[in-house]
Amino acid sequence: MAKLPACPQCNSEYTYEDGVLLVCPECAHEWSATETAESSDPAAVVRDANGNELNDGDTVTVIKDLKVKGSSSVVKVGTKVKNIRLVDGDHDIDCKVDGIGPMKLKSEFVKKA
Repeated sequence: MAKLPACPQCNSEYTYEDGVLLVCPECAHEWSATETAESSDPAAVVRDANGNELNDGDTVTVIKDLKVKGSSSVVKVGTKVKNIRLVDGDHDIDCKVDGIGPMKLKSEFVKKA
């Protein structure tokens, strides 16, 4: 039996084949057997809600009202955020929102302007 590669997300050695995909039972990540480790790195490419690639310095627009944790403020739909910075983690955009200040956003709640 051939040795299957470890999961690219959690490095689990317990991967298994499901048709043409490899599956990790620990984190439920699925990937193609022909996929390289570089292209499966989720930190390599950050995409907005429409699937457009985001880069440092881009301007984005918020697509949903977002409550600010620990405050009664709300970032309204249509708010433009200029000069974003991409970071690793769950909230992958670091920025300053006018009228609110510095905060972190998830890329799934913005679209490239």
